[in-house]
Amino acid sequence: MPKNSKVTQREHSSEHVTESVADLLAHEEPVDYKRSVLNVTGETWDKQKDGEEELDAENRPAWNSKLQYILAQIGYSVGLGNVWRFPYLCQKNGGGAYLVPYLVLLIIIGLPLFFLELAVGQRIRRGSIGVWNYICPRLGGIGYASCLVCFFVGLYYNVIIGWSIFYFFKSFQYPLPWSECPVVKNGSVAVVETECERSSATTYFWYRETLDISNSISESGGLNWKMTLCLLVAWSLVGLAMIKGIQSSGKVMYFSSLFPYVVLVCFLVRGLLLRGAVDGIMHMFTPKLDKMLDPQVWREAATQVFFALGLGFGGVIAFSSYNKQDNNCHFDATLVSFINFFTSVLATLVVFAVLGFKANIMNEKCVVENAEKILGYLNTNVLSHDLIPPHVNFSHLTAKDYNEMYRVIMTVKEGHFKELGLDACLLEDELNKSVQGTGLAFIAFTEAMTHFPASPFWSVMFFLMLINLGLGSMIGTMSGITTPIIDTFKVRKEVFTVGCCIFAFLVGLIFVQRSGNYFVTMFDDYSATLPLTVVVILENIAVAWIYGTKKFMQELTEMLGFRPYQFYYYTWKYVSPICMAVLMTASIIQLGVSPPGYSAWIREEAAEKFLFYPTWAMAILISLIILASLPLPLVFILRQFHLVSDGSNTLSVTYKKGRMMKDISNLEDNDETRFILSKVPSETPSPMPTHRSYLGPGSNSPMEMSSAPNGRYGSGYLLASTPESEL
Repeated sequence: MPKNSKVTQREHSSEHVTESVADLLAHEEPVDYKRSVLNVTGETWDKQKDGEEELDAENRPAWNSKLQYILAQIGYSVGLGNVWRFPYLCQKNGGGAYLVPYLVLLIIIGLPLFFLELAVGQRIRRGSIGVWNYICPRLGGIGYASCLVCFFVGLYYNVIIGWSIFYFFKSFQYPLPWSECPVVKNGSVAVVETECERSSATTYFWYRETLDISNSISESGGLNWKMTLCLLVAWSLVGLAMIKGIQSSGKVMYFSSLFPYVVLVCFLVRGLLLRGAVDGIMHMFTPKLDKMLDPQVWREAATQVFFALGLGFGGVIAFSSYNKQDNNCHFDATLVSFINFFTSVLATLVVFAVLGFKANIMNEKCVVENAEKILGYLNTNVLSHDLIPPHVNFSHLTAKDYNEMYRVIMTVKEGHFKELGLDACLLEDELNKSVQGTGLAFIAFTEAMTHFPASPFWSVMFFLMLINLGLGSMIGTMSGITTPIIDTFKVRKEVFTVGCCIFAFLVGLIFVQRSGNYFVTMFDDYSATLPLTVVVILENIAVAWIYGTKKFMQELTEMLGFRPYQFYYYTWKYVSPICMAVLMTASIIQLGVSPPGYSAWIREEAAEKFLFYPTWAMAILISLIILASLPLPLVFILRQFHLVSDGSNTLSVTYKKGRMMKDISNLEDNDETRFILSKVPSETPSPMPTHRSYLGPGSNSPMEMSSAPNGRYGSGYLLASTPESEL
């Protein structure tokens, strides 16, 4: 210590010392205890590494504005599932009655867990690997499991963006290429393609022109070069958005997050003007109250809440880690959660309005086809003219008139009615035909748009919306991979991002072979559901039971400036873990009860057929689940038996004027206080500290309590929230 320092001067004076340690430190030169005798672990001081860590704490990227961050979170959470999964579940599970369990589960599971991920990301300012290493090193596998699941999901999710890109470019022509069946020349005779004639124009275009799909997952069929090129474009777009970090991807979010809302509103206005739209919306909001008592409905609602918010992927934590410490993440969690819900409702209104229009079109076609059959039977005297009500006019036959004829014929010809091959042509039956996912976007919706005036315009808008929704979610998913890896291993961001995209594209070639759609189904159904449920349960347990809910609530109070509602205390500690455990159990039971399979398109039959996965595909399926979950027990075992360092033997405290950084993992609360504040000079911590579980990112020491109000711009000491990498 310099001879002219105030501490040295006081040693040679009889003056009574009244200043606090904080006052003394404020006037002293910076002292780094890594470099002093107080470095009790004997750790060698690495000047270069120490400097890099301090620079990392100071130079971590940040969002340009709060709006940019909110749009990024909305773009990540609002994805393709809101447009094609939620409306399907709503239709399948009781219409308006489904909204009740969904909203209840959003409040008791979705919102608390979303708030938890936002809070830990903002508090610790690290990606998923660093966050869970910091909170509980033995559960550090949570971060690695999240990265693996993000990788699996990103592989097939970008394929869907590739499909949308293909349809987008095909939309710039009139008439749309999927509006009519292709004509094939058979010698001098032109005939309609048999596969198309037996299905429909949109179905044929999807399965044959787009995917050129094989009859089963066992028939590879080679690469589909059109889809391979579209997948390359999709990964190029994601890479360009990611390569410059959040400054670049944040600006992309201004367009990719807002544009889908513009399209949805335009579609809603246009849809409401279509004939039959009201029938679809009335069908949506007609509640089937008996469905609310079905456990399966609650299970599917919980799963949808879980995936709609992107819980467990690490993207939420990654985006939140670039926030300022005093950001109100509770407001962010509430806002994004309910925007997500209302987006789902808006998309459902659009889908049901369009499907109501399509149902009317299909019902009219059914009436015309069956009326022609009846006329044929009348002309051949199979049916008597007396069966036809006198007011019925075959030139302007309505659905009501046809239904009346149908009932009369069915009553009179009861014994031979089936032989006539007449259909009921009920609008309700058309509305009850459940379609989801690719079936909704690439078959049902595209078919409806062929009947729109100016159909190419609406097709371009629709598929551009799907591309934007997909890109928004993909940027968040990729952030769940790149942010924790870059934070932990200090690799170059640009190099890692480019390498990751290239590797993902090469692995993703499995999805653009002719059987690729079946692999997309496999990954979508099994690669994420179970592993992510386990990940989120462990996240909840790590914070609420290992780190401590009271301690976490206290840190949130210091960080936010107000104490969160007690509602969060009870949901984090009891309600959410129990609900998630029930969901996981139900998912395992469902997996055992329903043998894994997929819908295959059989070319010869021009129809879908459910097939079970072959043995080798089952092996891949099980391997996906095991591989995604493997980091959880592996990291626990390695750190439990000290086979790798968990950071619990590190002791370093660095003071600097205007800032304090510390990493204390092996001091009891009282020892920590004595060490930092020197309350009792004679009581210093033992050189061989007691080994204990990692204390976590914040203690209740008086130094922290006293330094927090001063803030970054005060004269005191700010506890840096960016921990050193402990992996």
